[in-house]
Amino acid sequence: MPDKLVLKDMDFYAYHGVLAAEKELGQRFQVTVKVFCNLRQAASSDLLTESLDYAKIYREVQKIVEGRRFNLLEALAEAIAARILAIGARAVQVKVKKMHPPLPGQLAYAAVEITRSREEWVERQ
Repeated sequence: MPDKLVLKDMDFYAYHGVLAAEKELGQRFQVTVKVFCNLRQAASSDLLTESLDYAKIYREVQKIVEGRRFNLLEALAEAIAARILAIGARAVQVKVKKMHPPLPGQLAYAAVEITRSREEWVERQ
């Protein structure tokens, strides 16, 4: 079973969406990432330098979610996954939730969840 770091339900306010109102007014998004990496050396050494720094991962996700604008959750999730792979993850699962999607009914959220691996990322570079 692979090791992983999990950052669950990071909460951001941003301006993603297709509708003009979403782009103008913004809304809440929650992002969960599962970062697959080898944590054995970090566990035995107790050194942050032997692990992926989850504070850095948080800041990178925040920069993407709050600093860029996307029409689609799919594109937002892909940008997050690519960045996390670039900083050393073997694979990553990214779930992006739009907490108040503009739909004519009640629901908890709308979400996209993707899984990407380093091998896929390296092939695309």
